[in-house]
Amino acid sequence: MAEAEVKLEESWKHVLGPEFSDPYMHELKRFLVAEKEAGKRIFPKGSEYFRALDLTPLDEVKVVILGQDPYHGFGQAHGLCFSVKPGVRIPPSLVNIYKEMETDLGIPPARHGFLEHWAEQGVLLLNSVLTVEESQAASHQGKGWERFTDAVIRAVNDECDGIVFILWGSYAQKKAAFVDQQRHLVVRSAHPSPLSAHNGFLGSRPFSKANAYLQSIGKDPVDWRLPEQV
Repeated sequence: MAEAEVKLEESWKHVLGPEFSDPYMHELKRFLVAEKEAGKRIFPKGSEYFRALDLTPLDEVKVVILGQDPYHGFGQAHGLCFSVKPGVRIPPSLVNIYKEMETDLGIPPARHGFLEHWAEQGVLLLNSVLTVEESQAASHQGKGWERFTDAVIRAVNDECDGIVFILWGSYAQKKAAFVDQQRHLVVRSAHPSPLSAHNGFLGSRPFSKANAYLQSIGKDPVDWRLPEQV
């Protein structure tokens, strides 16, 4: 995966370019090519691997929300953590995110799970692993994506000031453990999954905390209300 062939938003390409010439990225590309040649269906499609970065340039990031793996069901994943394409049933974790948003901000749950409106306002919806095989949860863990997304988080930590890192669950909290809390706000809670949401996610008020912090440092708050899909 040579840097020159990579289609990536320019501000990210500037800081992440060296990653693409590193041996681990060449290994990752070989793995993905071999999986596709073996007839395996990979999600999301190739043009959406870096969708989170393309929609949220580095210099526009305000909030980082970390997920783990893309959804592995057909038609779900499109490159943003917790988000699904219009017309796809809202996954259980996102149902709980909407519940908390209603409790926190009084915003009624959206009737869809398409979160691009957040990404376009500076909410980086980043999964740790950017691909998955259909119906095989966590199938692409340990292949190199984690190292790449560590570099993404490090770039935000180093290049930006006053970012809100929303870390749901122990996985996200470990992955972003190096974030400088003198320069950024870190909001931690349990994961919104039905298995853990009642252990500290529900009632954690991450959305109002994020907006209060952004406004306190002179940034515009995020409009968390999602437009209806036509």
